[in-house]
Amino acid sequence: MAKTPSNNKIKTASVLSFNRHLDPSDGRMTVVNWNEIENGAGTTVIQIQEKSVRGTISNRPKNTKEIDPVYINAAVEKANLQTVDIAALPQGKDTVAVTFTLRVLPNVGQPSACNDESFAERLNAVVSGYKAESQFKELAKRYAVNLANGRFLWRNRIGAENVIVSVERIVDGKASAKLSFDALANRLYEVKVDSEQEQSLAQLATWIQAGLTGNEHVLLRVTGFARLGEGQEVYPSQELILDAGNTKGKKSKTLYAINNKEAGIHSQKIGNALRTIDTWYPDATKPIAVEPYGSVTSEGKAYRQPKEGQDFYSLFDGWVNTGRVPEIEQQHYVMSVLVRGGVFGESDK
Repeated sequence: MAKTPSNNKIKTASVLSFNRHLDPSDGRMTVVNWNEIENGAGTTVIQIQEKSVRGTISNRPKNTKEIDPVYINAAVEKANLQTVDIAALPQGKDTVAVTFTLRVLPNVGQPSACNDESFAERLNAVVSGYKAESQFKELAKRYAVNLANGRFLWRNRIGAENVIVSVERIVDGKASAKLSFDALANRLYEVKVDSEQEQSLAQLATWIQAGLTGNEHVLLRVTGFARLGEGQEVYPSQELILDAGNTKGKKSKTLYAINNKEAGIHSQKIGNALRTIDTWYPDATKPIAVEPYGSVTSEGKAYRQPKEGQDFYSLFDGWVNTGRVPEIEQQHYVMSVLVRGGVFGESDK
């Protein structure tokens, strides 16, 4: 088990940050036919378009006045006009392809900024011990699973007739090796793949592991093909509009567009999918994205509560500052947060 060189208690550096070590690009969305995916994702992009629609009243009533038939009838008569962004496959094309590149970077646990030399030395000892023992094998396998199951496709994966994921190892600008996975044969709620794909998964995990350990330069090109049907809507990332004060005349849904016109998926959203590997939180029932408090915003819940001592800061400070070594599962979790990156310094106040 990974150990620290000393049990003398130290204080966390007030300036402490880490770069991310899984570095995906934005996902570019193109269209192809399913029977042509062997030729790749092609170059025909999906254009973001606007659509104006007339909606009906559907919100929940706020008071007794709003359930009065006279009020309801009057509200129904008012046009609920909306302008939204949409993206869809054209007629004659039945498959969306999402392509991105993924750099796997070395030196996990090495701070990009740290203002305390003694803390940095202790941290280096902890990370070196973990690396010597595990070689990031478990983390690499879990990241590979989320490529193989097509989680990065998000809503585009739901209801698809077929989903294939292609992963290429890029060396000197060219594909040196290629793996293929039947994504729908792999369940999102499990950190494993179908038995027939285990050999390919092991190879993919080896590539990722080589990047995390720093043994090799690793760049992957990943393409997910989802067969949705001709003309079907596809789902790029949706933009967060921060200036929400004046909505008059504005679109009610704005989709992410690369170069202001091409449908795409945010690199942050792809990164979230890849790091959805945490099954080590208390009473775990499914993988969640690696976060310091196990936060799942769509559920409004934090699965790693500081009261239980299972959040990142409790485990990290105990391991580095006092030499209290967590169980191996929680060591994986702490290191996966460092792979995620972030700012984790402790205030002097």
